[in-house]
Amino acid sequence: MSTSRAKYYKGIVIGGSAGSFSIVSKILAHIKPDFKYPIIVCLHRLKHIRSGLLEGLNLKSNLQVVEPFDKDSIEGGKVYLAPSNYHLFVEYDSTISLSTEEVNNHSRPSIDYTFSSAATTYREKMVGIILTGANRDGAMGMFEVHKKNGYTIVQDPVTCDVDTMPKSALQLFTPDEVLSPEGIIDFLNKL
Repeated sequence: MSTSRAKYYKGIVIGGSAGSFSIVSKILAHIKPDFKYPIIVCLHRLKHIRSGLLEGLNLKSNLQVVEPFDKDSIEGGKVYLAPSNYHLFVEYDSTISLSTEEVNNHSRPSIDYTFSSAATTYREKMVGIILTGANRDGAMGMFEVHKKNGYTIVQDPVTCDVDTMPKSALQLFTPDEVLSPEGIIDFLNKL
């Protein structure tokens, strides 16, 4: 086990867009049921469709998936899905705050905002994972994770349905790992 995997993390944050639902479903279906870290998932969603995604993830997941409310505490062993049409921020007191401020990169929720706030809060005790997607949202947020010494994983662009999002991150910095979805699952299960 590498040094990076042996240390204690406070949170795993996953961001994705086009094509990422199937990958997040696969990750959650194969993650160990006793996984102890919180997982925060920010996926681009249609703002007028409020159901389906949460239910679909819960059907496959070995962990409970919830859409948090503003000021909910973040607990280990749970998956927090950014609600439709809300930005999700990770606060210093290990709570979630939700916002309806302006869209960022044509998106609300903004993956950049979630990554950046988690990086500021968790610093080197965070794992950031960026998946397939059709725009640049998430790249700057992952760069913040990198600058704050969080562990950075970019989905291998050759395994992406749409590679714009991971390639945008790779243009900004060299991540700790570039992995296939199976590699991401293996990494998480070895933490």
